[in-house]
Amino acid sequence: MFESLPARFRDYDLKADVRTLLLLRRSIERGLIKTLGDMYNVLRGIIVKDPEDMGPYTKAYYAYFLNIDIENGESLHDAIVRSETFRNWREDYLKRHPDLDIDLEELVNRFLDEVHLTTYDIKEIISGRELFDKNDADQPDDDGGNLQEAARKHLEKMADYSDIPLEELLERLEKIRDQQKTNHSGGSHWVGTGGISPYGHGGAARDGIRVGGTGGGKMARMVMGDRKYFPVDMDSIINDNNVDAALASLKGIIEESPYDKLDVDTTIKEGLKRGGLFLPEMKNVEDKKLQVILLIDNGGYSMDPYIITIRELFKKMKTRFAHDLETYYFHNTIYDRVFSDVRRSKPVFIDRFLKKDPNYKVFIIGDASMAPYELNKQSLRTYLKIKKKFKKTVWLNPEPKRYWHHTFTLNIIKQTIDMFPLTPKGIEEAVQEMNRRGNNY
Repeated sequence: MFESLPARFRDYDLKADVRTLLLLRRSIERGLIKTLGDMYNVLRGIIVKDPEDMGPYTKAYYAYFLNIDIENGESLHDAIVRSETFRNWREDYLKRHPDLDIDLEELVNRFLDEVHLTTYDIKEIISGRELFDKNDADQPDDDGGNLQEAARKHLEKMADYSDIPLEELLERLEKIRDQQKTNHSGGSHWVGTGGISPYGHGGAARDGIRVGGTGGGKMARMVMGDRKYFPVDMDSIINDNNVDAALASLKGIIEESPYDKLDVDTTIKEGLKRGGLFLPEMKNVEDKKLQVILLIDNGGYSMDPYIITIRELFKKMKTRFAHDLETYYFHNTIYDRVFSDVRRSKPVFIDRFLKKDPNYKVFIIGDASMAPYELNKQSLRTYLKIKKKFKKTVWLNPEPKRYWHHTFTLNIIKQTIDMFPLTPKGIEEAVQEMNRRGNNY
């Protein structure tokens, strides 16, 4: 956990090493860190030794934990506003509070309130076990939801569910899912947002199960995206309910490339012990890298229902994993060019496209359905060139697999490029196939 933290903070000229990790882990073990705000305060105490370190520390913290890069001379407010993390949070927050009419300044303040929420800010920590035992798992959902309770600026209390076994929480979750009919927020029982229920997101429930949303407090024990802990339909075309499961499947394409690097500090230290005989001391470094290209068919009505969900999936992917992600568009099939914009007005010719790093993982997303004359020799040659250049190329099809045999062009393309359903399970199988092919070096 947090193995890459020292190196990232050293990028900002801060003193951080393995001792930083040891102190951080001890703090976590002693229960000093329960929210993201606690993390900020504890790390500040470990790393910041001089007032001049506060600026670099803040930049490093926001970059590492929130993927918000503060450029030189830029205010924190401006960096937050242009960040994808804030845009995702704002979208989720406004969905939870559709009746709120607040300006951008206030939204940033509320974002900061949540990011820097500490245990000391939560006025009351109540027993999750007491709430759990008091609530009736079989109560009907007949109150039409309690969305009006959600509006608040500061959390007044937090529920701690750490004493309840995960199996017991999951058993109760199954019963609640059978009863729940409406959206809920601000409560302590239903799957919802902004409350102290052990199920949902955007609230204050330590060691609960996050369902949906983007997280924030980092207090959840398990996340809906893992099918082992939440009943997600892995064979369903990706949608709002299983997009986190699809995201979890995509994690598998992150590669760890080990290599040796000269350990300067150890070389000097050991050389001095030898009386000036300096022999190179090497250390193994794991470089996590991820390069992804998306080629999305956005030109026909048959793809319209899937475009938003596809973008949401890979937007979450880009937010959560630091990597290189490029997106291009095409209409029905690819001939001699793809396009870098949604309107397909900015062409990128295939000859130029094929000059990219061969280690990119390429996901082609489309229903592969078109008139037979559209899939001509030029198009098939282009697909073969892409597959030859980028060994890890797969096709994700949003059309249910049971209908694939009805479409002529789909079956031709499927013989050229490995095709998988655009479902969490299909994505997982596609990633496994990519990984079996090894590196392109």
